[in-house]
Amino acid sequence: MNRQKISQAELLNALPFLEGYSKAGTEEFLSQSVYSRIPRGKIISTEGDSCSSFSFVMNGSIKVYKIADNGREITLYYLNKGDSCILTASCILSKKKFPAISQAEVDTEVLTIPAEILLEWVDKYEHWRSYVFGLLSNRLADIITIVEEIIFRNVDKRLIKYLLINAKPDQSEILKTHYAIASDIGTSREVVSRLLKELEESNLISLSRGSITILDSKALEEKLKK
Repeated sequence: MNRQKISQAELLNALPFLEGYSKAGTEEFLSQSVYSRIPRGKIISTEGDSCSSFSFVMNGSIKVYKIADNGREITLYYLNKGDSCILTASCILSKKKFPAISQAEVDTEVLTIPAEILLEWVDKYEHWRSYVFGLLSNRLADIITIVEEIIFRNVDKRLIKYLLINAKPDQSEILKTHYAIASDIGTSREVVSRLLKELEESNLISLSRGSITILDSKALEEKLKK
């Protein structure tokens, strides 16, 4: 995708919140945005950074996470196609520092606008106010759910729920390392490895290097209900 050749159709496909926005408005968005490609593994922002710009994911995936004092990594959320970062929006609106780390999970394409342009549009256009405040409310609910899961739900049930959610509809294989899963559900790699081994010994899943195959999703769902 070349930034200079992005059509309105491509833009609306990647960023559906612009549907219903005027043609002049989408042209203004394109004129103020900068296209960039972020390679897999690149750290985009770190804790304490200033938020000088606001990005929209056109393709790819970005992980936003925290590292606790004990070194444990806790995933807050992922940004996929069409998404923007609630923490960046909050930082720009409140003029505070970025409170987490963001990193490209895969090669990722983004369109970025300056923070001052976002503030101007939020002040000037109802469409942008609705988008930003909708983003804040929706993502806040996601983060609260994550916190509740970590605090109140047993690790084994968090793991089972994670496996069921991340298994694609057309296949039961999950391409994730034990470390990545531990980060996503807020525990240690050792705990995840032990629990996965128990599920494998119960013939509910099959483990191989870098992947997990669900053998009995109905039995996993039953364990989740107990």
